[in-house]
Amino acid sequence: MQTRRTLLRRGAITAGGALALSPALAAARPDRSAGFGPLIEDSGGLLDLPRGFHYRVVQSVEDTLSNGAPVPGDFDGMVAIGGRHNATVLVRNHELRARDITATKAAVVGRNPYDPAAPGGTTALVVGPNRKVEQSYVSSSGTLNNCAGGGTPWGTWLTCEEDRTTGHGYVFESDPSDPENDRSKTPIRAMGYFSHEAVDIDPRTGIAYLTEDDFRGSQVAPEVEVPGTTRSSFLFRYLPDNRAQRPGALQDGGKLQAMAIQARPQYNMDLGRTGERFDVVWVDVRAEEPHDDALSKGAARFQRLEGCHFAGGAFWFDDTSGGEARVGQVFRLIPSGDPTGGGTDMLELFLEGDNKDQMDAPDNLYITPWGDVWLAEDGDDGNRLIGLTPQGEQYVFAYNRLNENEFAGPCFSPDGRTFFVNIQDPGHTFAIWGPFARRDAGGQRAMASSPPAHRRAPKVSGELREQAAKHGMSPYEVAAYDRLGVKLA
Repeated sequence: MQTRRTLLRRGAITAGGALALSPALAAARPDRSAGFGPLIEDSGGLLDLPRGFHYRVVQSVEDTLSNGAPVPGDFDGMVAIGGRHNATVLVRNHELRARDITATKAAVVGRNPYDPAAPGGTTALVVGPNRKVEQSYVSSSGTLNNCAGGGTPWGTWLTCEEDRTTGHGYVFESDPSDPENDRSKTPIRAMGYFSHEAVDIDPRTGIAYLTEDDFRGSQVAPEVEVPGTTRSSFLFRYLPDNRAQRPGALQDGGKLQAMAIQARPQYNMDLGRTGERFDVVWVDVRAEEPHDDALSKGAARFQRLEGCHFAGGAFWFDDTSGGEARVGQVFRLIPSGDPTGGGTDMLELFLEGDNKDQMDAPDNLYITPWGDVWLAEDGDDGNRLIGLTPQGEQYVFAYNRLNENEFAGPCFSPDGRTFFVNIQDPGHTFAIWGPFARRDAGGQRAMASSPPAHRRAPKVSGELREQAAKHGMSPYEVAAYDRLGVKLA
């Protein structure tokens, strides 16, 4: 009998053969001309991929680091950085709290921790051109619940604590070329004390954009406006004083702001529709308590923000439980390009999910080297990697047959030939290769300017349009209230 260990040790596996597409995936593919073709059921029982693609488990929690210590559990956000001799250096988060540590799930144990009692942190893997690990080690330690984060243009990793307890709730900079240095244990306090999810940086301006995943409040109908009864997460940006774009520059201070919708204080993004655009203003918030400031100053409210990625001149991010159906939303922010933070930015609801076949709790988000948006799901009914194209098509690239937990940490090697991704629990990192599209900066720009995929727009009656005009609201906002049974005076 094969165990999971023997399956994981099979090494490279080809997703080929005349095997049928699973019924769930067949239903989930709205357009088979998009992407790389139908998925082939994996005889190894791990990942279903399109024909011609291969994968290898490069590391799992059953392995050890180069120093003999166990590989920590709960793999999450990850970045791929160019290394020596055509190697790729992966920096990987471990979303660990004290209660997560078990006999089979180790903590991140480093020599220079921020908080010796905290089990989270980051590890680094040097992966050779043969897609095998040459070295692995702790790159930062002593942090808590390291969920996502983001790579920097200067080759480091910003790891984010999805937490807001005493002493935890910050962003830290991890440098795989100088592991466990003092910066790795120094919180970037000016980037805010809140339940961080992900961060990415506009390479033109050096401005950092940050998502918040805050669980306070209850997930009830979005028309309930009593403070504290609906979840509120916010989008922030950080204008650093030092725009040198080098390790440690973000520590030199800066201004933290929250995004608001012009002339619509405390706008609930659940009420938007696919394709709707919003003029954005930014309000200053205190780094010590930005969430409360954002709420009191009328910042735009989301349910639970997750992954993000800056590419082609656009900042992409998603809300894992946003929208009327609570299955997720994908947003696109087009910054003005003013390095001082001036000008008017534009936010667009690129796609709102209508059902779980379309998307099911999008979490980490990544823009591929050729421009497609890839979403890593964290749903309850089996998790997938979903692609969105500039032409408005949608496809599934991978299906997780282990079905233990979410896909996390999607990223491509610098040459665009290898895709790396994690399955979080108990922890597996995969390298995937095959006939990927070529790297194309033009494709990323095309994605940044492509029209949204208008899959299902709500029907709006003449009466509702009159109500919208009377109250100075969009017709789709009034339609959302109507579907929820809320009558406007």
